[in-house]
Amino acid sequence: MEHLKDQTPDIIIENEHLRLVVGGDCLAKSLIHKPSGEECLAANEEIALFSVTQERPFNNEVKLAHPNKRTVFQANCVRREGNKLIVGFEITPFEAVIEIKEAPQYIGFWLSDFIVHPTDYPGLRMSPPPVAEMRLLQIPIRNRENFGEWLNVSWDSKVAVNVLATAPYARIEADRRKGYRIMSADAVRDIKLKGTGAALIVSQTSKLLDAIAAVEEDYDLPRGVDSRRSPMINVSAYWSGNITPANVDEHITYAKKGGFRCMLVYYTSIFKEIGGYELNGNYDYRDEYPQGKADLKNMLDKIIAAGITPGLHFLHSHIGLKSRYVTPVADHRLNVTKRFTLARALGKEDTVVYVEQNPEGTVMADRCRILKFGGELISYEGYTTEPPYHFTGCKRGAHVTTVTNHPLGLVGGILDVSEFGGTSAYLDQYSSLQDEVADKIADAFNTGFRFVYFDGSEGTNPPFEYHVPNAQYRVLKKLNPAPLFTEGAAKAHFSWHFLSGGNAFDIFDPEVFKEKIREYPAEEAPRMQHDFTRLNFGWWGFWALRTQPDMYEYGTSRAAAWDCPVTIMEKMDAFKTHPRTDDILEVMRRWEDVRAKNWLTAEQKKELQNLEQEHILLINEEKQYELVAYDQITEAANASKDMLAFILERNNERYVVYWHTTGNGTLDLPLNPQDVTLEKELGGEPVPFAAGNGSISIPVADRCYLKSSLTRQQLIDAFKKAVLH
Repeated sequence: MEHLKDQTPDIIIENEHLRLVVGGDCLAKSLIHKPSGEECLAANEEIALFSVTQERPFNNEVKLAHPNKRTVFQANCVRREGNKLIVGFEITPFEAVIEIKEAPQYIGFWLSDFIVHPTDYPGLRMSPPPVAEMRLLQIPIRNRENFGEWLNVSWDSKVAVNVLATAPYARIEADRRKGYRIMSADAVRDIKLKGTGAALIVSQTSKLLDAIAAVEEDYDLPRGVDSRRSPMINVSAYWSGNITPANVDEHITYAKKGGFRCMLVYYTSIFKEIGGYELNGNYDYRDEYPQGKADLKNMLDKIIAAGITPGLHFLHSHIGLKSRYVTPVADHRLNVTKRFTLARALGKEDTVVYVEQNPEGTVMADRCRILKFGGELISYEGYTTEPPYHFTGCKRGAHVTTVTNHPLGLVGGILDVSEFGGTSAYLDQYSSLQDEVADKIADAFNTGFRFVYFDGSEGTNPPFEYHVPNAQYRVLKKLNPAPLFTEGAAKAHFSWHFLSGGNAFDIFDPEVFKEKIREYPAEEAPRMQHDFTRLNFGWWGFWALRTQPDMYEYGTSRAAAWDCPVTIMEKMDAFKTHPRTDDILEVMRRWEDVRAKNWLTAEQKKELQNLEQEHILLINEEKQYELVAYDQITEAANASKDMLAFILERNNERYVVYWHTTGNGTLDLPLNPQDVTLEKELGGEPVPFAAGNGSISIPVADRCYLKSSLTRQQLIDAFKKAVLH
């Protein structure tokens, strides 16, 4: 047999861009990028193209001869019959049928079937073959300069190698080794075996997205490439959690002041909610929408008429613990994380729950200690880890569920309560409930929304690499028209095709805002470029007096450095009471205009990627944008918290841009009046100020510019000694 394998001719799988050579022993011999002639495989790594995993050996002789454990059997022979590869494996007897598609821009691999011979499992009452997982592609790809872990692509300036799922089912991995990665695609029994597929792309890096677009078109996937090429992809958003038909005009006014072309509407603006996510899943219209969808459509029409694109923000996998899905009878489609069988019948008055299984390791987090048996929820205070196993301190009818008798042997479990606040639970992704919720979301989206944010996306059953993107996809497929782009709170491989915006970071307090920008979004942004995409630099809160123009200037300029947008979360009371709201929104307006005009050069973006140097976007004397580095004058006005000042240099003169953080006042400076000029805007009319003997008194309110030919240090010293009144 070994002699015959040695004589099996090599199999060549190729298209216009790649040539994959596989030996008769199923070892990948070569993967050539044809235009350049470059070898992409790691040298001398004998790794079979396919393998199969069983929970344990099943056929009798193998079971007796080998350890009974989860075992991976490598492919050891392969032959080609037309567009099919017939694959055999070491030790285990059956064969797999892998169909291939040699498309011009990719090679498709698809698990078609298994060939089981009558003698493979004689006498066993089972559905052969007993496959837990099938690795339908694995290749050792040598490392290149960049690796995108989300898209699963290794690339440099010349060549890119990508193993890509062609449906939600495949598990895509890239296991790191010294000098290379084993890039792979698996079909998993509990998700889908037959019919699971993946694509192999080897292309010029500049043509990678074209190849992915071909995969998306051929397999009818969401058009992730199109969304990333859209001019909307780096547009920032104005977010509101309380916009209604009654106040929509006011929100539009603020959004336009900030130059926002997108508005993200939180579901709480439309649907009734209390305390966190407690009613999520009901999707009952708020009282401000007496005509329901008709009122929502009219509101969206106003937003669209103002030149702003509306998007919908929701939590698709969360079910509120005060929703109709929980009380009075908990829905059978709510997820449980650990299953228990009642060891004793449970009467209505019983407060101890006896179970067959050891509860050791069961969740003890506050508000998450909830058992679910039938439609009743039961809270507990603790449990035993020695027989008889039982839960203690139980309170029946938790979350206003109906108390009832439960028979011996009833199977229940721990309710999958969200760790974010404990006000909602996660639905079971193996049930119809996600589709039911998706219908409700789509009913609202289809009135005029054009993009979405999938919040709470991490709230699914494992395996997360499948359920996180597929839960999003189950909603996405019902949205009409398809969103221009989407963002989400969690991502996995398949979601690359529609989460074109990746994630948005949550709120950072003003006191640590710049530090957190450096720590999180600015750290992720270059990695997201390795995946040929971007992130959202965050949902930025707005606090009266605490939020200042330089914070947003720093954050949005860093985002623009990597072609990323931001999201500003409105707080109407703060907008109205903060004396610097107009200055802050003007900062955003300028940067949004810069994004729209694609004004930044590659050199400027590189400059902005220096996280230690701050910059300001000026409108100069010619009414043109001008990007200039500037530095904060620390301890200005004797370290007053009521003003901020930054120094910059341009056209051989020094400028100090300054403002009052909490109101207005005057600033006494030890400067000669002939040495300075005040301007509200560069090149504008001079702002008058009081002059004394060797001193000046200048107004401090909105952003203003002090221009001088004095040295940088002279101006810094003067502002430090200044007195604010």
